[in-house]
Amino acid sequence: MIASLRGNLLLAGTDYAIVETGGVGYHVFAPRPVLQGMGAVGSEVLLYTYLHVREDALVLYGFSSMEQRVFFETLLSVTGVGPRMALGLLSAAPIDQIHLAIATENTALLAQVPGIGKKTAARLVLELKGKLDLNKVMPTGTTTAPAVSHLNTELQDVLTSLGYSALEAQSAVSSLPADAPQDLEERLRLALRYFGGV
Repeated sequence: MIASLRGNLLLAGTDYAIVETGGVGYHVFAPRPVLQGMGAVGSEVLLYTYLHVREDALVLYGFSSMEQRVFFETLLSVTGVGPRMALGLLSAAPIDQIHLAIATENTALLAQVPGIGKKTAARLVLELKGKLDLNKVMPTGTTTAPAVSHLNTELQDVLTSLGYSALEAQSAVSSLPADAPQDLEERLRLALRYFGGV
């Protein structure tokens, strides 16, 4: 198995890169954030890779960290989730946001990712809740009052109506401080500041 790849970036496409090492160009599929962080053509890159063996092809997937690669493999263990779907999920949101969606059983949010429907989202939550250490991604004091939980849901709805994706809205809501005011307008103001700083 090819576990990592270090070489020069020859080309970066929308969902893949070609990395040359030892005179050989490797076609590596990667999540969008990884591709965007690779730098200019000719720069040296290091990818932690996963080799997917199919009957008709050997396909290489690359990640910027070992944590990403391990999570990709964990996603593949879910019934009905293949490499392309797992890659789409990692392209849509950072790992901690995906963990948070699983921890809070936010299947509606997961279903927003292209290629993942309601059934697959529910399966992701069901199968991964026991496999992931979700305590570290749950906001402190997860025994949040129902009123705060309802406010956060309302805030996510407002943000999506303003044109942000469901995953972006969840990121903004989860960035709110624990002592954020329990007023929807104030919470919205704080959430919009999150987008100003991104």
